[in-house]
Amino acid sequence: MFYREAGSSLNPTIVLLHGFPSSSHQYRLLIPLLALSFHVIAPDYPSFGFTLAPDNFEYSFASLATTFGYFLDAINVTKYAAYIFDYGAPIFFRHALQNPNGVTAIIAQNGNAYAQGLGQTFWAPLEQYWASVDPQTGQPTNQTYAIAEQLRAAVIEDPAGTKTQYTTGTPQDQLSQIAPESWTLDYYLLNRPGIPDIQLALLLDYRNNVAMYPEFQSYLRKSNVPVLAAWGENDIIFPPIGAELLKMDVRDLEIHLLDAGHFILETNSPTVADLITDFMHRKVH
Repeated sequence: MFYREAGSSLNPTIVLLHGFPSSSHQYRLLIPLLALSFHVIAPDYPSFGFTLAPDNFEYSFASLATTFGYFLDAINVTKYAAYIFDYGAPIFFRHALQNPNGVTAIIAQNGNAYAQGLGQTFWAPLEQYWASVDPQTGQPTNQTYAIAEQLRAAVIEDPAGTKTQYTTGTPQDQLSQIAPESWTLDYYLLNRPGIPDIQLALLLDYRNNVAMYPEFQSYLRKSNVPVLAAWGENDIIFPPIGAELLKMDVRDLEIHLLDAGHFILETNSPTVADLITDFMHRKVH
């Protein structure tokens, strides 16, 4: 497992969980800011970023969550706040359902746990992908493979499919702040040999996360873990309704909507760092 680490281990730990199609690289601006007050860890999931996996690794969110648990054990982290973004949300929640102790806080940055929080423009093709699976056997059909090839062309092989995840929803006067290496590195790593098939398998498996959303919500209700939602209000992938819906299940909740899209840290890292620092100092002791 490749991971980035900064800050003193004597301070409270924050684990930063990245999204699709990125890696711990997306936290390069946030890590040094948080490291002033916290012990910060940001792993890459298997076959994301710079983490390698054996050929027989099973690519599902269940496996990624299990691997995340092994990773925490390996680096001796037993108490931590989770920063959950995009794919990081279901990976964290799956792990937390089995390991509820030790989570001190949750920072949800466009990290969704509600069916209503799926932006239709982005998710409609994926919902067709999920619906194409044979309902009796759970196996892919010819239609599944046909849709997969369309997604491969649009989401993986087309550089614009990666770049627009960074630029859509970003105010025009802030677009120049987004470093081009962000989407360029993601695109390069996404298109390494074998990786597109892995990503298509995970996109298909995401339907099982949606089925578990009620369990994620139950965890939020029962755990009483404080939650800070720092959300890009212009995100079309996980729109801000996902933050607002947290009010149904989280007793100790603070919501901040920022004028940004999906990858808000490209333009708002100092603001998010300030929000996290203030929140953690008040909530985690």
